[in-house]
Amino acid sequence: MNPRLFLVLTLFGMVSTFAQNKLELTVMDSLTREPLLGVTAQIKSIEKGTISDYNGKIYMEEIPDGNYILRLSYIGYSKKELNLSFPLTSNIQGKTIYLIPQTEEMEEITLVSTRSTRTIDDIPTRVEVIAGEELSEKGNMKPGDIRMLLNESTGIRTQQTSATSYNSSIRIQGLDGKYTQLLRDGLPLYSGFASGLSLMQIAPLDLKQVEVIKGSSSTLYGGGAIAGLVNLISKTPSEEAELSFMANGTSALGLDLSGFYSEKFNKVGTTIFASYNLGTPYDPSGIGLTAIPEFDRFTLNPKIYAYLGTNTEMMLGLNAIWENRLGGNLDFIKGKSVVDPYFESNETERFSTQFSLNHSIDERNRYEVKNSFNFYDRTIQIPDFTFSGYQRSSFSELNFSTDSEEGLEWVFGGNLWTEYFNDTREDQSLALDQSYQIYGLFAQNVWPIDDKLSVETGLRFDFHSDYGALALPRISVLYEPANSLTFRLGGGMGYKTPTVFIEDAERLQFRNVLPVNTSESDLERSSGGNFDINYKWVPLAGMTMSINTLLFYTKIDDPLLLVADGNGIYSFDQPNGYVDTRGVEVNLKVKYVDFKLFTGYTHANVIQNINGIVSDFPLVAKHRLNNVLMYEKEENLWVGLEAYYYSPQKLSNGEIGDSYWIMGLMSEKKLGENFSIFLNFENFLDTRQTRFGTIFTGNIGNPQFLDIYAPVDGFVINGGFKVKL
Repeated sequence: MNPRLFLVLTLFGMVSTFAQNKLELTVMDSLTREPLLGVTAQIKSIEKGTISDYNGKIYMEEIPDGNYILRLSYIGYSKKELNLSFPLTSNIQGKTIYLIPQTEEMEEITLVSTRSTRTIDDIPTRVEVIAGEELSEKGNMKPGDIRMLLNESTGIRTQQTSATSYNSSIRIQGLDGKYTQLLRDGLPLYSGFASGLSLMQIAPLDLKQVEVIKGSSSTLYGGGAIAGLVNLISKTPSEEAELSFMANGTSALGLDLSGFYSEKFNKVGTTIFASYNLGTPYDPSGIGLTAIPEFDRFTLNPKIYAYLGTNTEMMLGLNAIWENRLGGNLDFIKGKSVVDPYFESNETERFSTQFSLNHSIDERNRYEVKNSFNFYDRTIQIPDFTFSGYQRSSFSELNFSTDSEEGLEWVFGGNLWTEYFNDTREDQSLALDQSYQIYGLFAQNVWPIDDKLSVETGLRFDFHSDYGALALPRISVLYEPANSLTFRLGGGMGYKTPTVFIEDAERLQFRNVLPVNTSESDLERSSGGNFDINYKWVPLAGMTMSINTLLFYTKIDDPLLLVADGNGIYSFDQPNGYVDTRGVEVNLKVKYVDFKLFTGYTHANVIQNINGIVSDFPLVAKHRLNNVLMYEKEENLWVGLEAYYYSPQKLSNGEIGDSYWIMGLMSEKKLGENFSIFLNFENFLDTRQTRFGTIFTGNIGNPQFLDIYAPVDGFVINGGFKVKL
């Protein structure tokens, strides 16, 4: 080879080698000056990318000479772009970059239910939050109600209680739905008789986030939260106006139309949500009964905010829902002539007011006054029987919170809960009238002992007009030995007021159900705790992983049961015994470039010991597996594949139901900044309980329904568009 040519090639190779540069940076929170784990760093023009490690370090190598834009992004923080010219000067290499918390996104993960100023990562109480993209994705699949928001979370199941009306309740860790408290902005708008059809009548478009606390949560919110609580947090006005619309149609001929408007002016602000939801009678199994009933529902939720100075805010809101729902014999509902048809009709009117006044005395002391009045009317009609009534309830609270420079936080408060139900059917011989009042005082403290250890304690005293006084203590401990590892240990006590408005009575449409005898019954009392471990790490460049394991146990003493006397009459009995649930939840999250994988496993072993007889609690899948694989491209294309497994369940008649899988495919594409379309294939394996066997005995004119433990609506496609202005 020519020596000169050899020299040129050698020098060219040396230049190429030296032209490969490396980049080292550290990324931190601009406020706390703490390193950020999992920040995505990308140079798109040369397809280079990596993720920051535990110490916030970002390292890239083999970067050619030239001018590039480095993009740094992290959930909850404003994106940052750096113009870099390689080779780098010495004042850039090794530099610390600070990301600024983004106000709008940080609000999505600021906890409301705990009433603490702490974020989700540093509060001792274990709180799960559904917000942001996850809330939007699940809202796309069921825009007309909130079942999908909850049913796909580990440890939570929405249990269908009626084969024809579609009614459902929330079960947490296998416990009966009556032990879960459903709140709206911290207010109990869905208790007692008003719990009927509640999950089916809440559209999610005006929700900012959903917070879930599992286990007893009675310190701040009183009785009813034995299994846990679900708090639906509404959107509030911001400086930037929002006007959004959603339209959705389904292959089962369903229609959902929703609109939301929000704007903050100088001294006032407003949010207005309105929706119309239509259901067409649908029978995919061809058995002559509706799997999805016919329904029409209108929803209107206006709120007005007044900013009475820099430290005072007042809100006044109204929630209004009107719905007619008819399920049963398909031919009858379609207007055909049918002799002695079976049907279930529900006419519902739901009105509730919301009021809150927040005032900051100074930077560390503030108080809040809040109130709600709830008016709920419902008429249930089946052949030869009509049940009707109205419930009037209220909730009022005054609380004061304070914190010190050392981080010590206190919340003190008192509240009054009233509930009155009037049975309005013509035959008053079995009238289910009931009323009670609960007066409560509570205190909660968060004590950050040091940077690694925090303790939260709470104590509540309630006086029940029917059952007297009781005390509810609670404690949670957070230990964080490293940024990547946290431990939480908590426990407490709770109670549930005996009521006729439970799943078992709802299945009977309250026919031949006797009222609760307060002189012979007592509160259902609970105790329990959980232990939580959370670990996150970066196994390789471009990938982050986290695993969360929760061990839980809850015991309910002297549960109130609905029993038949052999003559078709049902009464409430409180035998000696208990119901307990114990198990584990495991959540694994993996993010790699544009892919996200969520896997959740729940083992729930729910046992009832009644008068010394031990048996499995019915309608509990001991093993559940949740899997979601999501692909997100540049925040304008989302495609997700879901797979959910339910193990065999014991039924109330002693039989065992089949195991099954449910799979779905979701997608959304943004077309410009303000418009997106979505298309979902829900349950495309067409899993239906009618494939495993009959869902009723007798004949179609007088069906006796069996337990519903699997879907009855099967494969449904839905799709539509969203506009945000």
